[in-house]
Amino acid sequence: MWTLVLMVVAALTASARAQSTNTLDTSTFDQSFNVLYGADNQIERSMDGRAVSLSMTELTGSGFQSKDTYLFGQLSMKLKLVPGDAAGVVVCFYLHTMTENHDEFDFEFLGNKSGEPVILQTNIYANGNGGREERIFLWFDPAEKFHTYTVLWNHNQVVFYVDSVPIRVLRNTPQSQSFYPKVRPMYVFSSIWNGDDWATRGGLDKVNWTNAPFLAHYKDFKMNGCVYNGVDPSPDCVSPFYSDTWWSTHDELNAVELRKLEWGIVRKAPGWIEDRSGLPDLRRIIPL
Repeated sequence: MWTLVLMVVAALTASARAQSTNTLDTSTFDQSFNVLYGADNQIERSMDGRAVSLSMTELTGSGFQSKDTYLFGQLSMKLKLVPGDAAGVVVCFYLHTMTENHDEFDFEFLGNKSGEPVILQTNIYANGNGGREERIFLWFDPAEKFHTYTVLWNHNQVVFYVDSVPIRVLRNTPQSQSFYPKVRPMYVFSSIWNGDDWATRGGLDKVNWTNAPFLAHYKDFKMNGCVYNGVDPSPDCVSPFYSDTWWSTHDELNAVELRKLEWGIVRKAPGWIEDRSGLPDLRRIIPL
């Protein structure tokens, strides 16, 4: 009897500890993020504090960073990009370890001239090594309304989603096990900045500053993940109890997700960058 009681108490304690380190849907911007850079008038919050806009002027861009770091989870936000002529303007949502040999997962939106589609570039850094850029066209205008961009990261896979559609997967396989990001926690960032030396047609199209300021809008910040507790490696994030969290049990794409990924509602952008890692686990986006 006492053995059963102790087992129940231990399970409840573990569950409580897990919940205490698992941040669910973010309530307001200021509760979960700090302004990274930019003037005060470049970061505008909604009245309820649940949405924010970032702007870029000729002087500077702007950005924000999460207060917590996360080791595994599903991290997402809704973005509405800069409309019209946004050549050279780069809007990013990314995860970064902020270490010397860093790990990083990137959504990079490369602005374009009016009438030309925005290009979405994703990238994965592992142990400081990048060179894994992939570029696609989206199947909608990302400046017309809000869309959800998500990174799912657990022991088994990293998945980039756009509105629940998987566009890229990195599997933790024997080939990738040596570098697969699984030890270092990451901050969540977003920013808008001038990338006209490379972002649009390789730097041929420059920012048209008569259209400044350029505004990108954010809302519905959802940080579902294990908050790093400062211990290396973080036992709360790698303990067996976390194998039962919903984002940890998603260890592979389901049949519907695989069909979307492999047969595609997305198209590769012209001049897209080949994956230079030579690793088979970095899935390719198959064009229509």
